[in-house]
Amino acid sequence: MTHPSLEDLLRTVGNPVKLLRNSQTGPYVYPVVPSEFTNWRDEQEAWQRTCVLFDQSYHMTDMYIRGRDALKVLSSLGVNSFNGFEVNKAKQFVACDHDGFVIGDAVLFYLDKEEFNLVGRPSALNWVQYHCETGGHRASVERDERAVARQGPIVRKVYRFQVQGPTALKVLEKLNGGPMPQIKFFNMGEIRISGRKVRALRHGMVGQPGLELFGPWQEGEEIKAALVEAGQEFGLKQAGARTYSSNTLESGWIPSPLPAVYAGDPMKPYRQWLPAKGYEGTASLGGSFYSEDIADYYLTPYELGYGAIVKFDHDFVGRAALEKMAVRSGRKKVTLALNGEDVARAIGTMFQKGDRAKYIDFPSAVYSTLPYDKVLKGGKTVGISTWCGYSSNERSMLSLAIIDSEHSEPGTEVTLVWGEEGGGSPKPTVERHVQTKFRAIVGPVPYSEVARVVYRK
Repeated sequence: MTHPSLEDLLRTVGNPVKLLRNSQTGPYVYPVVPSEFTNWRDEQEAWQRTCVLFDQSYHMTDMYIRGRDALKVLSSLGVNSFNGFEVNKAKQFVACDHDGFVIGDAVLFYLDKEEFNLVGRPSALNWVQYHCETGGHRASVERDERAVARQGPIVRKVYRFQVQGPTALKVLEKLNGGPMPQIKFFNMGEIRISGRKVRALRHGMVGQPGLELFGPWQEGEEIKAALVEAGQEFGLKQAGARTYSSNTLESGWIPSPLPAVYAGDPMKPYRQWLPAKGYEGTASLGGSFYSEDIADYYLTPYELGYGAIVKFDHDFVGRAALEKMAVRSGRKKVTLALNGEDVARAIGTMFQKGDRAKYIDFPSAVYSTLPYDKVLKGGKTVGISTWCGYSSNERSMLSLAIIDSEHSEPGTEVTLVWGEEGGGSPKPTVERHVQTKFRAIVGPVPYSEVARVVYRK
């Protein structure tokens, strides 16, 4: 039996914008982990003041790529340089379509000779799997699906924890029973916890020092219990699902670029390969930015802040297009600090008869898989907001946005339009409402001074 493809679905619906705008899927799910362990305000503040434990074992897709051609396939798709990439290193893998627009990004782990692990949202992983299976390469893939994409008991290949914050390394040193190995940024090493070997990647989700830890699934609960116990002395807090989805506001990583797969003849074979019920066919598009042209929602690596990792020292899909983009000025990623009085006014409509603004959830205000709100300057659209929420550390509603370079100077005032047109789309996460406007001040990325000034050094 042949199952419908994404291309079949698009032929039925017509415009991909209509498909995504009316999807019944809500925001990206962070399952299994409790919503809060204490409260999301203290959990947020822990990553700046002490340290926080993120349980990442359930919400990301893992894909293992093995074989003689595995590195060749990854190099042919990633905008990154693979010079010097070797076992026990990792990188932010970014893949584009033929026109240089981002399909997705994920973290790529070089686990062993001819063995790699790609971890993240499904879009980049699907693209790599397609090329492994259809390109005649000596490379195989093994998928370990996220919790919401599987049935039955959740048994995964590995656990995955993040320990981040000013005291994170003290917690890990205590458990390791001695000084920590000197692991360079985006390199992997090994520590011991409860007598077990634990692989560790050095990076910082919230712009703070710390490690991502992973190992055999059956050891996960034991390792987590040891982390929690050792962390009591150093103020460690476990972060719930509500807190986790807001950590990107301070570090500046945009989790949700719309995959550039929905149009164009070069991408048609891929759409015929993708299932209609997969991530690309069920993701929802929300927010105040509207266009009938799906390409207007596509983003480039430069707009997402990946310009520094785009390297033209190898051939990859989208290279020619990106070489042309590199010589043009365009849009820039920024953080917007929304005006508190305007946000409070919008929240206040919940307590008034008559028209109300779109509900603002805390700490993450995202209500669709792919959030796109328009940003105005002088009444003209100058960019888009892609992720919005509240930071207890900054005492501010923040938004990660991409705006025209001429308006990207910190301190510039712009306007974010909140809510959808016509009372809102039929998504179940969208109640009837009217649009409202928030004044906003352009700020840097990352917004956190520690992430921007100290940790990045």
